[in-house]
Amino acid sequence: MSASTDFDCIVIGAGVQGSFTAYQLAKKNQRTLLLEQFVLPHSRGSSHGQTRIIRKAYEEDFYTHMMGECYELWAQLEKEAGVKLYRQTGLLVTAPEKGRSFQLIKNTLQRNKVPIVILTPDNFSQHIPNVHLSEGDGALVDVTAGVLYADRALRTVQSQFQKLGGVIRDQEKVTDVKPGAVVTVTTSAGVYQARSIVITAGPWANTLLGHTGLHLPLEVQKINVCYWKEKVPGSYDLKRRFPCFVVPECQETDVHIYGLPSNEYPGLMKVCLHIGKKTDPDQRDQQSDRSDIALLKRYISRCLPGLEPEPAVVESCLYTMTPDRHFVLDRHPTYKNIVIGAGFSGHGFKFGPIVGKLLSELALGEVPSYNLSPFSVARFQGKLQSAL
Repeated sequence: MSASTDFDCIVIGAGVQGSFTAYQLAKKNQRTLLLEQFVLPHSRGSSHGQTRIIRKAYEEDFYTHMMGECYELWAQLEKEAGVKLYRQTGLLVTAPEKGRSFQLIKNTLQRNKVPIVILTPDNFSQHIPNVHLSEGDGALVDVTAGVLYADRALRTVQSQFQKLGGVIRDQEKVTDVKPGAVVTVTTSAGVYQARSIVITAGPWANTLLGHTGLHLPLEVQKINVCYWKEKVPGSYDLKRRFPCFVVPECQETDVHIYGLPSNEYPGLMKVCLHIGKKTDPDQRDQQSDRSDIALLKRYISRCLPGLEPEPAVVESCLYTMTPDRHFVLDRHPTYKNIVIGAGFSGHGFKFGPIVGKLLSELALGEVPSYNLSPFSVARFQGKLQSAL
């Protein structure tokens, strides 16, 4: 093997999870190659866009636990690179007070001693202007939550990876993965070998896993990312400390609605439904369903009266969903030197630093820092298909 094609580890897919994995491996002095099928930066997958929500507000303890360290890792990267990646805004959670979701989120935050503020119908409008709180709804704020600058974060971690000696090769589509004690990866431009590989290919995960005889129960969905115009400029502005928000359930839907203050586009607020319609990632533009927008228009008319109830901009993003909406972070059931990071189900970006740490530990044969049983391939027993 020549020096140019021989690596300790190859990471396939340069979205947020793959980029942080490669960065963590390089920090551990591993000669690491990060492969990307598209020209960087690109908007064909799940990691593009200017902003994402960062939060500890989850129904499950294991996510809240992981986010504790994850905030620290984001701060370390900011300090290391001298770049601002996060802005604290708080996260408003509203839902029927006696409903399952609101109670689970509230209990998880309190159990884990996350700083929160409980709002009442009497004081809600003082703290959160221009939002209508429905009768019977509870409201709380996850104080430490905020906005991640997503595109900037991706550029930063890739740049730090390269400063550590890591190699990025974009516009190289992987055409074959041959398992073995040394894994051989063939791309549109060359052949590479490594002791271990990590597959973080987002919507294309099953395409790559097919070469190894594995097919996970993943569904790719196209999400309409909607931006709505403020009737009065600044009403929902980040600079006025308007919070991010999550609505786990409401009278329009039992699917999460989420929003971020106006920031990316001046005078426009991002409000989206956390689900889309099934699509082929290579044919995404043929998926033109907008039924979610009709639902969002009703919600906005009712609860966000300061917004025009018609989206001014509609972009798209791909989610790769698992049946239970939890990630896949595991070694391949047959080939232990092939590691899988997949199925981030539309809520994985904020976890990038900790996912990168965990996948790098798996790739190096180390004991992972967290219990990964919620993220195991084995939980899909009965749903796994052979791809051979």
